[in-house]
Amino acid sequence: MDTGLSQEKIKEMVRKKLKICFYRNKWWKFSKFRNDPKWRKPRGKDNPMRLRLKGNPPIASVGYRSPVVIRGYHPSGLVPVIISRPEDLEKLDPSKHIVYISSTVGLRKKLEIVKKAEEMGIKLANVGGL
Repeated sequence: MDTGLSQEKIKEMVRKKLKICFYRNKWWKFSKFRNDPKWRKPRGKDNPMRLRLKGNPPIASVGYRSPVVIRGYHPSGLVPVIISRPEDLEKLDPSKHIVYISSTVGLRKKLEIVKKAEEMGIKLANVGGL
């Protein structure tokens, strides 16, 4: 993902990125929605949220999408990479990449990856309690 921008500029863009949460209509009113307020498109004929009337929550739409330059970046401003072998770390640059260990990797190999990543100075995103 070569964007032509400096790493500092990309990190600043990621930090300033609009972070908005979209919730379903009337999630605050009913307990069955309050426990699970995830987005559902309003479809009712007279639904004020669908009509975008003042005082109603925003509707998820194309205009809220993040810029192409920073799409897919980790919140730290680094490019996320999924690896499953310790050898995969050799191809990565610590100043540009952050590593996710694949979910199919066992504990023994995960410990090897963590050890090698610490030696190389590469950040790991999903180490957890190791």
